[in-house]
Amino acid sequence: MRRTSAGVLVVLALLGAGVGFLVDQVLTATGRATFTPSLLLPVLLLIIAAAAIGLAWPVRRSVRTGVRIDPFRATRAVTLARASSLFGAIMAGFGAGLLAFLLSRPVAPQVGSTVAMIALIASAVVLVIAALVAEQLCTLPKDPDDSEPPDPDPSALGAGH
Repeated sequence: MRRTSAGVLVVLALLGAGVGFLVDQVLTATGRATFTPSLLLPVLLLIIAAAAIGLAWPVRRSVRTGVRIDPFRATRAVTLARASSLFGAIMAGFGAGLLAFLLSRPVAPQVGSTVAMIALIASAVVLVIAALVAEQLCTLPKDPDDSEPPDPDPSALGAGH
């Protein structure tokens, strides 16, 4: 399994920023208040980050001690880590888009909504970092039985006909 690439995370963050900016633009154009995320959302993102690290730690410990671990447990841990990193990138971008819209308005935004968006961005970045660390913790050593066969010799495939 390949690790989550930085390029994917950047693209998701940019898409999230565009959606966040567009959401506030549409809400304002229709005469409604801008969207302000709940202050519980950053707490939830931090709980998910802790869960990702908490599930990945036993996998790392089993690799270091040589104790065999259930492969399904390792798969669940790495799947949560990957999903968390993708979700964290989207939420960081979404919060950045909301904040960019708020700061681009001629009226100064309320302190509470600005703090909520900064908390969302910060906790989403912590989630991405924790998820990438958890993904690293779930790296299992290469099994000698899983080695790929060597490439065949091109001359043996009839290249000289």
